[in-house]
Amino acid sequence: MIIASWQAVLTFALVLFLLLPVGRLSGGYRLAALLGLFLVALIPLSTGLTLAGLLRGLTDDLAITTVVWLLAAALIRLGYLPPMPVSAKWPLWLCFAVLGLVLYPAALGLGMLDSYRWGYNPRLLILVVAVLAVVLCLLRNTLGVAMLALATLAFMFDLKPSDNYWDYLLDPFIVIYSLAAPVIVLLPGRRGAGAKQRKH
Repeated sequence: MIIASWQAVLTFALVLFLLLPVGRLSGGYRLAALLGLFLVALIPLSTGLTLAGLLRGLTDDLAITTVVWLLAAALIRLGYLPPMPVSAKWPLWLCFAVLGLVLYPAALGLGMLDSYRWGYNPRLLILVVAVLAVVLCLLRNTLGVAMLALATLAFMFDLKPSDNYWDYLLDPFIVIYSLAAPVIVLLPGRRGAGAKQRKH
């Protein structure tokens, strides 16, 4: 049996936990469900891969920022962290949407600039991320600071197979989410529902 990486197991468990309808369970049962999903992630398949390894084969390793965001969402669902207001999500959506627009069009060959190469010698890129972290700190966005700081630390300690700093910061999922979530929030129906919730 091929054991998946720690990140694949963690990602598998967190994603399933956030998708499953466990909101009505008590905190203890929700925690038990999450721990059980870590065991499910290690179930071997006939191919020799685990379920977590199969997910990794489909999505590759997610960025550290995505894993931290998933972990924060799971802690909120477990009741260990307070719910995150939409106003606190906007700086994160903007941050990762802009970073994604800097990286992915160039990585797809659009334009003359190869921004992905910046990740191999990322001194300037780390400086830019540090500035973003300071801005998020001034906005008191603890999650955003943690996401950028932990991604940078993981890169320095070489915790992922990749040698490119971008792979620690971004993956397509966090970029697509950061581009789509503001659009969904600004839909007329969603805005009306948000206004009613604020009134109550």
